[in-house]
Amino acid sequence: MSDGFKKRILIVDDHPIMRRGLVGTLESEPGFEVVYQLDSAEEVLHVLDKGEELDLLLVDVSLPGMNGIELVKNVIFRKPDQKILLISRHDEFLYAERAIRAGAKGYIMKFETADEILRAVKKVLNGGIYLSSELSEKMLLGMATGKKEISESPFDVLSDRELEVFELTGKGKSTREIAERLHLSVKTVESYRARIKVKLNYENANELMLHAVKWVDEEKEKF
Repeated sequence: MSDGFKKRILIVDDHPIMRRGLVGTLESEPGFEVVYQLDSAEEVLHVLDKGEELDLLLVDVSLPGMNGIELVKNVIFRKPDQKILLISRHDEFLYAERAIRAGAKGYIMKFETADEILRAVKKVLNGGIYLSSELSEKMLLGMATGKKEISESPFDVLSDRELEVFELTGKGKSTREIAERLHLSVKTVESYRARIKVKLNYENANELMLHAVKWVDEEKEKF
C-alpha cells in the first residue's frame, strides 16, 4: 500500500482450509499481512478488547456461536470506524443488505476469484464500499425511486441466525443438515424454527417450508 506500512488484517472463518486459502490470496499482495487467523466471533472481540489496531476484518457470515453479522454489530459498537468485509457462501441477495446495515463496508462471495477478493479488500481499505455490480445497481435504483431500504420484507422481523435457518430450510436442507452447516445442535435448530413460525404466524412446519422455498425463489428472481 502507498503509506509504506503493511495493512494488518484479521481473518475469522471456522474452516481451516478456507482460512489458509484467504491468507495465501491476501499475502500474495506485498502490502498486506494477515496478523490473526481466528475461528470464532468471540475470539475477535477478545483481540479488539486488548486494544489491537487492525486495518481490516475479513469475516465469515456463518460462525459457531455469534454469527458474522452479529459480530459486525458488536465490533462497530466498540469501534465505529473499523473496516469490515464479509465473505460468505450465503447468496449476496439474501445477506448483503443486512451486512451493510450492520456496519460492514462490503460483502463478497467465497467462490469469487482471488483477483476479485483482492479488489474488494483494496476498495474497502481505501474507504469504499464493495458490492457486486448487480447489487450496487439495485441499491442505486432503490435510491433513485425514493426507497429508503434496498428491500422491505416481512422477513425482516427474523434475527440474522433465524434468517440463516429460514434460507437453508427454503433450500431443502433437513434439520440435521442445517445443524451441521451452522455448527448448532439439532435441538437448537428446532428452537429457531419454532421462533420463526411464531414471528411469521405460520401454523406448522409444512407452511414454514412452503414460504421459505417461495421466498428463496423470489429473491433469486430479483437478480
